[in-house]
Amino acid sequence: MVIAIREGSLDDVPLILGMFDSSVAWLVAQGRTRQWGVEPLSENPRAVAMIERTVGEGSPYIAEVDGVPAATLTLTDSPGPYLEPAGEPERYIHLLASDRRFKGRGVGAALLTHAAEETRRAGISLLRVDCYAGDDGKLVAYYETNGFTRTEAFTFGKDEWPGQVLARRVV
Repeated sequence: MVIAIREGSLDDVPLILGMFDSSVAWLVAQGRTRQWGVEPLSENPRAVAMIERTVGEGSPYIAEVDGVPAATLTLTDSPGPYLEPAGEPERYIHLLASDRRFKGRGVGAALLTHAAEETRRAGISLLRVDCYAGDDGKLVAYYETNGFTRTEAFTFGKDEWPGQVLARRVV
């Protein structure tokens, strides 16, 4: 099995939406519906617009396993509008998702390593990400096993969606 990471583009948005749809279906099958809801993100115009905006403004990457797209993330210079910037130069991870057929094959970890390398190459020492912090906390733990440390908890929206910001120093 060979994992290769390539730069993505707006042309990859349908592929990225497919990865999110795969993740939503997987979460729903486990009864974990609070993270991204129960409907495919590709059917939510607001979610599609947000993904298109983030990919268009950021640097998207696609991890491929033996040539098959398996996971994605996008790097930007700041968090989403629901969080404050760090107060120093940073790179921020958005839209980390995988096609669940590739679960457990290390594609997410490979993308996180790539994001750290890209941040370091840019001469920036801070890499941050935020994620859903509800249910069993496995997503937060996943980032911790990949070198990130919890920095601040937050809630978002009228439903008080529980989130966690994590950071990693890379230089």
